[in-house]
Amino acid sequence: MVRILIFAAVVSVALMIYTLIECARADNRSVRSLSKPAWFAVIILLPLIGAGLWFILGRPVAAQAATATKSMAPDDDEDFLRQLEVWRRQQQREAEAAAREQELKDGEQKPKPETKRPAKPEATEPTADPERKNKSEGTENGAADTETP
Repeated sequence: MVRILIFAAVVSVALMIYTLIECARADNRSVRSLSKPAWFAVIILLPLIGAGLWFILGRPVAAQAATATKSMAPDDDEDFLRQLEVWRRQQQREAEAAAREQELKDGEQKPKPETKRPAKPEATEPTADPERKNKSEGTENGAADTETP
């Protein structure tokens, strides 16, 4: 008989400790019936009855806990989508920075061609076509351009 009482006392203390830990870990808003301090008092003052009442009346509903930990698809998770957008922006910035670095390296390796062209002097250049040369000489001297047949 003594062995049964010792075993019942050990089970009662273990159940009370387990119930106190579970009550402490529960969220304040999800505890039912009483507040958390009141549940602590009930569990300590009525070891077996308090633990039983906690499991029946005070314990948070399993459906509420299941929905909080329920996994969802990546496109439904707002945090995942936000992190994905941050990752995309970061990748884009890195790609732009790499492109700018490449442009700078290419610019240092190859000298840029001059964009300013030297002006062509029209009157001082000899022309390859002798008829043009004669025409231009005739107009310079004030003579009329006439061709002989």
